[in-house]
Amino acid sequence: MISARRVSTIAVNTAREALRNKVLYVLLFFALLLIGTGVLVSMLSYVEGERILQDVGLAAIRLFGAGMAIFMGVGIIHREIDRRTLYTVLSKPVSRSEFILGKYLGLVGTLWMQVAIMGVGFAAVSLLAGAPLGGGHAAAIGLAGFELAVLVAVATLFSSMSTPLLASLFTAGLYMIGHFVRDLRGLGAASRSERIEAVTNALSRVLPDLEHFNVTVQAVHGLPLEAREIWLPVLYAVGWSALLLVAASLVFERRDLR
Repeated sequence: MISARRVSTIAVNTAREALRNKVLYVLLFFALLLIGTGVLVSMLSYVEGERILQDVGLAAIRLFGAGMAIFMGVGIIHREIDRRTLYTVLSKPVSRSEFILGKYLGLVGTLWMQVAIMGVGFAAVSLLAGAPLGGGHAAAIGLAGFELAVLVAVATLFSSMSTPLLASLFTAGLYMIGHFVRDLRGLGAASRSERIEAVTNALSRVLPDLEHFNVTVQAVHGLPLEAREIWLPVLYAVGWSALLLVAASLVFERRDLR
């Protein structure tokens, strides 16, 4: 049975370790820099400058957040094996599932902290530029955080079965595919091949659709968001994360660590 105390201890230690990683702050710096330079980009346009500024800012949060998630997530297990701290942890009454869950929660908590900082930077730049802010912007930033939770779960799964290099390639690939899942059906229909259409339809059903978390258009244009457009993606993120973590735990349980 999974112990909340053991999981929380691993999560706290993981967060502390992640916050000491300098690369995390480099990515955060460039994310804030891009959010700030959105002002310059918006000045190049005679119309809709405020929308361009916020579009660039929200894109920076999602892009650099994904970079942080992939960078931190793919080495979640390899770093512990390389430093041989994993053997010390597992020699105690800690199961491999508890280890996976604790590492995941620690990384997600760290990334949500970075998203919050980027969100504050986004709000500050928007206010300085006179761009309007509303609940849609908060929803867009919040859903970006849940998208990162799914991405960390993907990275955790690949990290449990392969090297950091392969895990990073697989995770980055799935991240890009996840934003084009909705186009797969159209591509299959356009191919005029029943086999290709069947494959693309199957892929569109089994791969995570990360566009569920993208409400940038609604936020930037001030369009109203229905409650289901927020809580359904949240449930979607929880479901996918749970499924991926269960798969990661099953793979890690069978992995030979010698």
